[in-house]
Parts: sequence; C-alpha cells; structure tokens
Amino acid sequence: MTSSSVLGFPRIGPQREVKKALEAYWSDKINVDELLKVSKEQRLHTYEIIKSQGIDYIPTGTFTLYDHVLDFSNTFNIIPEAYAKSGLNPLDTFFAMARGHQKNGVDLPATEMKKWFDSNYHYLVPELHEAVDFKLNDTKPVDDFVEAKEAGYKGRPVLVGPITLLWLGKVAKEAKNPNLDPVSLVSKLAPVYVELLKKLHAAGAEWVQIDEPILCLDVAEKYASEFKSTYEQFAKEVPQIKTLLTTYFGRLDSNLNFVKDLPVSGLHVDLDRAPQQVDDVVAALKSSDKVISLGLVSGRNIWKTDLTARLEVAKKVAAAVGAERVQVATSSSLLHTPYTIKNENKLSPEVLDWFSFATEKCAEVATLANAVNSGSSPALEANAKSIKARRDYEKNSNPAVRNRVSGRKPEDSKRKSPFSVRKQAQEERLKLPLFPTTTIGSFPQTKEIRTQRARFNKKEISQEEYEKFIEKEIQHVVKLQEDLDLDVLVHGEPERNDMVQYFGEQLEGFAFTQNAWVQSFGSRYVRPPIIVGDVSRPHPMTIRWSKFAQAQTKRVMKGMLTGPCTIMAWSFPRADISREEQMYQLAFALRDEVVDLENAGIVAIQVDEPAIREGLPLRHADWDTYLTAAVESYRIATSGVTDACSIQSHYCYSDFNDIIEHVWACDSDVISVENSKSDAKLLKVFVGSKPSDAGCNFIGPGIFDIHSPRVPTAEEQYQKLSKIVEAIGKDKVWVNPDCGLKTRQESEVKSQLANLVNAAKRARKELA
Repeated sequence: MTSSSVLGFPRIGPQREVKKALEAYWSDKINVDELLKVSKEQRLHTYEIIKSQGIDYIPTGTFTLYDHVLDFSNTFNIIPEAYAKSGLNPLDTFFAMARGHQKNGVDLPATEMKKWFDSNYHYLVPELHEAVDFKLNDTKPVDDFVEAKEAGYKGRPVLVGPITLLWLGKVAKEAKNPNLDPVSLVSKLAPVYVELLKKLHAAGAEWVQIDEPILCLDVAEKYASEFKSTYEQFAKEVPQIKTLLTTYFGRLDSNLNFVKDLPVSGLHVDLDRAPQQVDDVVAALKSSDKVISLGLVSGRNIWKTDLTARLEVAKKVAAAVGAERVQVATSSSLLHTPYTIKNENKLSPEVLDWFSFATEKCAEVATLANAVNSGSSPALEANAKSIKARRDYEKNSNPAVRNRVSGRKPEDSKRKSPFSVRKQAQEERLKLPLFPTTTIGSFPQTKEIRTQRARFNKKEISQEEYEKFIEKEIQHVVKLQEDLDLDVLVHGEPERNDMVQYFGEQLEGFAFTQNAWVQSFGSRYVRPPIIVGDVSRPHPMTIRWSKFAQAQTKRVMKGMLTGPCTIMAWSFPRADISREEQMYQLAFALRDEVVDLENAGIVAIQVDEPAIREGLPLRHADWDTYLTAAVESYRIATSGVTDACSIQSHYCYSDFNDIIEHVWACDSDVISVENSKSDAKLLKVFVGSKPSDAGCNFIGPGIFDIHSPRVPTAEEQYQKLSKIVEAIGKDKVWVNPDCGLKTRQESEVKSQLANLVNAAKRARKELA
C-alpha cells in the first residue's frame, strides 16, 4: 500500500499563539513554564491536525522556539564560547544566540542570520572551527518524538542532515585555518548523529527523516565521498532504524549518481519544483528496495494541487516499483505556507476555492495516496473544476499589462547618464556631509499604530481620523530624526503593514488574506499577498505620505519603495506564468510610482531588493534567465528619473559573492547592505568588485543589528565604521543600520541611532 507523509508543518499555531508567547516571555510577562506550556500545546495540536487529515507519518522535532538550524547547533553543542560561558540558563543562551542579550551584566550580540536556500525563511548560521566539541548537548529530537508517541501519534523524527548542517555554517574567528571547509568536520560530527539515532531507535522510532537539501545544489557533488562515508556509518552502527534521505527545493541532477548508492531506506525528491527528475529517479532506484517518497504537493505555494495530474505521476511510479515502495508527500516542509484556509472569511468563495494552505495540503497528500491505492477518489472531480476556474481567470486578466511588458525597449532600463555624471548632479542637489547618516526606512511599529490600523480596517474610525493619526506619527518620527541629527530622513512608514503587502494592496492583480501568516524568523511572521492576475498600478501609492513628510523638514527625505523582484519573491506568485514575466509587470507599475515621486519633489528614492539573491535558482545553469530579468526589471523601475535624483537600494542577509556583478548592474547610486553580523565578509565582496565605469557608487554597510534589542555603543559603531572606511575609502561611505527598525522599541532606536550619529561625526573629524 502507498503511504502518506508531510515533511514539516508551520510552528506558529492557528492564531499565532507561539509568537505571542515568545514575545511575552522576552518582555518578562510570562515565565518559562508558561512558554513551554504553550509550546507543548501547539506541538500536540499540530500532530492532531496532521493525523486528522489522514496522514500516515507525522513529522516530529520540527517545532522550534526560534529556528530549526539553531536547534541542531544547540543539540550538537555548536555553541560559541562566549555564549556557552555566559552564565545564562540553556533557554536564554539559545535566545542570546538568536537575538542577542544585554542585561544583568551580560552583553552578547546575536549570531549571524542568512536565508534558508531560496526561501524567505532566515536561519542562524552555525559557527565552526577545528576544536568544536561535538556532543549531545540536549535530546530535543528524542524528547519531541517520545512526547508524540505518548500522546498516541505515529511520529517520524526529522533531523537536519550532517552535511547540510555543516555546509550552512561559517568558519568561526577562533579557527586555526581561516579557509577551513566546515564539511571536513563531518567525521567528528557523524558519531554524535549515530548516538542520537541510537537514542531515537531505543525510544521506538522506526523511521528517521534526514534532510539534506544541499543535494539539490551543484556543490553537493564535491562532497560525494563525505556522504558515502557518513551514511555508511549510520547504516553500519544503527542498522535497526530506517532512514529517509530527504531532498527538496530543486532537482538532484548528477548528484543522483552517488545518491542512488547510499545505504538509506528511502529517498524523497521534490516533484513540485523539479517534476522532470521523476523518470531518472525511478530508473536509478528501480532495482533496489528503497522507498521513493514523491514530493507531489507543494510545500512552498498556496495554490490547490492539480490532483489529476499528480495522481498520474504517482500511479506511474507505483506501477514501476510497486505501490508499497511509494510514499506520497509534500515537496518540502509546509513551514513556508499558512496554517489553514479556515481562518479566512473575507475572500470571495470563488477566490478562496483556488487556495490550499498547510492543513488542506495534508488532506491533498492523503487523497493522492488513497487514490493510488483505490484507483480514484471522489475529490478529483471537484478539484479539477476548481483548477479550471483558476486557469480561466488567469487567461483573461489584463492584456494591456502583458502588451506593455512585451513592448519594452532597451532605453526603458537605462539611466540618462553614467554614475560619474549623476554623482555631481546629486551632490549639488542633496548637499550632504561626509559619511551621510540615514536609516533603511521603517521606524518602530508601536502597539498604538497597530491598534489604530486595526480600528480603521474595522471601520471603527474614519479615513480622515486615521490619516490625521498617521500624520502625527510621521511628524513625530521626522522630529525624532532631526533631534538625533540624521542627514537623510525617512517618514517611518507608520501607514505600512508590511513592505510587500502594503504595495500589493494598492496594485491590481493581488488577493489578500486575514490570517495567512508565514514565519520569516523567530517571532517575525509575514502575511504574503497572492498574485492572482496581471499586475498594474491604478493610482499613486506613496506620494501622499512622502510629500507630507518632506513638508515637515528642510532635510532630504527619502521615498521608500519595495523592488519588483522582492515583491514577487515575498508574495505567493502565480504558477501559470514565469517569475520573470511577473517581475517585469511589477517593474512597470513601480516605474510610474518612482517618476511620480520625483515629480512630487522627492530627491532620493530607495527601491529595496533584499530578495534578489534569495530568489536565485539553486542550480547554476538556471541563473542567467532569472538574473537577467531581475536586473532589467529593477532598472526599468528606477530609470525614469533625472540624474539629480538619488536612486538607492538595500540588500540584506544573503551571500552576494556569486552575483555581485548583477548588484552593480542594477546601477543604484547608493547601496546599503547588512554587515554588522557577517564579520565584514559581505563587505569584502563589494570592495574591488565594481566595474571600471565610475567605480564610486556609495555603499552603506550596516553598523548595527536591527534584529536585536542590544544597543551597541558609539565606540563600537565607530570601530566598525573605521574598518569600513579603511576597506572602501572615505568618499564612498554612507552610515546606516543593517535594515529597517520596524521590530524595535523606540527607546532602543533612539540609543542605537544616537550612537550611530556620534560615530559618524567622530569619523568626520578623525578619518577625513
């Protein structure tokens, strides 16, 4: 019989219970016992949801209070010395690594954060060196499995695989060899995995899911021997436990050549992102006895699965290898999808019928598995009708938008002059000092702001009352920045719920949810808009508030927009047309807004593209199409202004080494980048990589971490700035935080920015 499984589930709770509990704990409103009580309730609720949908194998160990990679760093004792010796209890040590700690005499910054493959989920980077004492620091994977078992659930523990865990890490400062390959440490780490597998078997686990998404990258081939020796050790020392080697987010390609021979009990492949690999996988495994887990239901989008089409794939594989060797599954963890469509009651029935969130995707998996076993399912007919209705809607969206994209011209994506000419025009217009200070855009979204927005959305206050409130918030933020003596100001974005959702709500072609929250990191959740049709701008989106903000000050006020690639990446995109086509549609909509901003008197416009690296295809062979469109769409959005208008952009929490020439090709006048937690290695990528044309675009490497409540001193920020000036040169540096300040408290922001301004003023005296 064909079985069913899901690889993971959202950790949020149906009404964001975990987020609320975490933030209450961090603010000392609840104690640790209350936090752990909420955690257990939500774990058990998740197991029940999955089981109730008819799933055979329920994932355990995927729940985390911050990040699953940090969980495994903690489990295997990959804890930097400063945190291990801080004197904090284990849970607060965990949170210190995640978000920093600055009280009771303990001052620790947060560890580095990066994007999880090509998703908008952030993980905490393991810090590795030759002397790491790998050992079982906790037994969380075992404890979670036992908890589920005692509650009556058939759990399958989930582990981040050893090769992937090490590859995700970075070389720690204390490493003797700065060029250490973290994966080379696998021979030291593997025995600890063996110890964990033995404990899981002793606890009653029959199967263990071991996630190795690195296998969908080109680099994995380099580690074929490490995979072989590691998994042979697992099979030899814990032969009683069955291992499901799990890949996702892409295709195995040539890595299948060595993966097929690994001594594992089953292999999971992503047939949503890479359906073309199914024949090669079946051919490679047909003569073995391995289970083939088919990732047929997407773990990354919110569209209903075309069950008829996916059933044909499942039946084909079952016929080739036998139904008992087939498992129907989600393509990846459902972490990247919202909890359930049952939380939505404002979408029209027609639109809601197109969607399937995490809970509903579990039901789709079970339906497919049952249909393989029985030959059909009554759910198929209704599903086919829904799929057809969505396709008919998409085909008849907006021809004018598609015509504008197809008719784009080379001059649409070129600034009027090169940067060397623009620089002079902007210096005359902006009149900024050396080391200009600014922020990335958002200021704290206070409880009062959220309350007033909710009241407005519920029609408890009028539009006039709401706008008067927003005006007062903007006036407050402008005065705050003037008092701090920042050079280039922002309006603080009090009217914006999210940097993507806000724009999606004003563009044609989007649908919006009430409670479709998705985890970005820790307690930070976003509610991605859904692109359901061709995208256009029916009216200006930001002009009203940017003009008002500029009228409050004589200093330069930046207009703030989110770029086309990022809006596409941080939305749930359409599945019927390419990502590239959607980026171009967004680009032209944003171009109209950028031109209107300059015409309204805004002389600096920031168009952020933090997702450009995140959206990069995992396979190098697929890069060119994506990067060409990402760069061209950004330039279309920003090239309609005069030379004197400063176009700025922001990039954060990703590795840009491989695409730095494409970042330069976007041709921004000022680039701000996350830098405070990456030991300046990101900065090194930008230094010396600029093309010969001008070679002087301004760079603003972040000098403090906005994801942490910690307040770095003026001296600490000055030292960071000094290193930046030494690397880049004094004439090219802007001074700013790592990212927007939305998630911080105002008291923290005042201190952080006051120290930033003091560091910049000192630099003008001592480094000029």
